[in-house]
Amino acid sequence: MRRLDGREGGGQPLRTALALSVVTGEPFEMTNVRGNRSTPGLKAQHVACVSVAAAVSNADVAGDEVGSSTLRFSPRNVRADPVEAAVGTAGSATLVCETLLPAAVALDDPLSLTVTGGTDVRWSPPADYLRYAKRPLCSAFGVEFGVSVPRRGFYPAGGGTLSLRIEPAEPTPVELTRRAEPDELRVYSVASESLADAAVAERQVEGVRDALAEAGVDLPIRSSVSSVESDSPGSAVVVVARGGEDERGGDGSASLVAGFDAYGERGTPAETVGSRAADSLLDWLGGDAPVDRHMADQLLVWVALAGGRVRIPAVTDHVRTNLGVIRAFGYDVSLRAGEDGDRGAGSGAGAGPGTGTGTGTGAVVESDGGR
Repeated sequence: MRRLDGREGGGQPLRTALALSVVTGEPFEMTNVRGNRSTPGLKAQHVACVSVAAAVSNADVAGDEVGSSTLRFSPRNVRADPVEAAVGTAGSATLVCETLLPAAVALDDPLSLTVTGGTDVRWSPPADYLRYAKRPLCSAFGVEFGVSVPRRGFYPAGGGTLSLRIEPAEPTPVELTRRAEPDELRVYSVASESLADAAVAERQVEGVRDALAEAGVDLPIRSSVSSVESDSPGSAVVVVARGGEDERGGDGSASLVAGFDAYGERGTPAETVGSRAADSLLDWLGGDAPVDRHMADQLLVWVALAGGRVRIPAVTDHVRTNLGVIRAFGYDVSLRAGEDGDRGAGSGAGAGPGTGTGTGTGAVVESDGGR
């Protein structure tokens, strides 16, 4: 049984441990779960992550209650029966989905997952980040999944629904060491129907456009605006940089997909929300890493499983703790900080998938996919 200390890094070490345990079939015990948080132990969102991982792997579990600081997880066999999970209120549905994505390498048949809770809430990836940034990037190295959002869930009521269909995968090595230049930006702006009269979704797009124009960014911008039913009023905006679709090859370049997001808050003008997402994009453009810093956290597991190299914009606390869990499962993953050409990127203004304080120094994460 793998023995892990979950004191640092919030919920990410737990999600990574669950994913690798499902894939490898190896049990683990994690103590001090979220020990450095103001409210340590499992929250409802983390219990839902454990629940879906246990359902897929037919696992024996101990300590899967809200507030628990120790979790034991012993998987048996992976199966592709449909899985449902209710996070409750506005707990992140997208992070529950993220936990299960690596199971693709252990599946023989497609797996369907439906999660109710918060689809667009702070400190986690918005649904449109998962759909329009993460999904196409994963597809580039052979991991296919479909995302649908039947109903949006904002803070504090949640009540949203997120559905995922994960296809069995044999991923190719992840090679992302050089960044293709963006050739277009896509803006996905969503707001509750109750905010339609105030044109919140439209104004978020204008905030993005104005901030980029002021910074002198001259790229085509395509926008999508949605007004949705929801239990709580809320809004979110995701900016996706795309480019280099014809530049994939052995030189480390690949189709470019990077995402930047921000959430609406009471008392914050919609234009400001849009400008926050644009600020995160501008920080990234100031460096030369091919992925955004939040995607960097999420790709570490795939580098371990499939091999390859990814140059990341900053060595964040989440990167360090995530690598610690991955190495504890026996994967040989190296981190070379300060690679030539890595200028780093400032911390994004928008609350997005994964958080942590970066050193401002880029690095290359590398693995041959072995243990």
